[in-house]
Amino acid sequence: MYFPVSSTLIEFLILSMLDRHDSYGYEISQTIKLVTNARESSLYPILKKLVIARFVTTYNQEHQGRQRKYYAITEAGRFQLIYLREEWQKYKNTLDGIVEGRSNHDAD
Repeated sequence: MYFPVSSTLIEFLILSMLDRHDSYGYEISQTIKLVTNARESSLYPILKKLVIARFVTTYNQEHQGRQRKYYAITEAGRFQLIYLREEWQKYKNTLDGIVEGRSNHDAD
């Protein structure tokens, strides 16, 4: 992906994914890689940050004889997701306005 992606955008993507269903780290990383150039080594600190902020919780579940760590969104995470969706829409509208020549700010 050519455009750089911030950790806040990755948090938004993770919370959006987890709002649909719980997921484990590898599955999250593979989905995030579809739209970013983020490495797994940078993804796990973001997941940990979400856990510390109590936006996400974890639990272990057995899969093919191994324990797999799953992530689930919390109620606080859902409120954060609402906030991030609103911010994303404002950001997207501003970008679209600039790219499409609808900017309200004329260059001096």
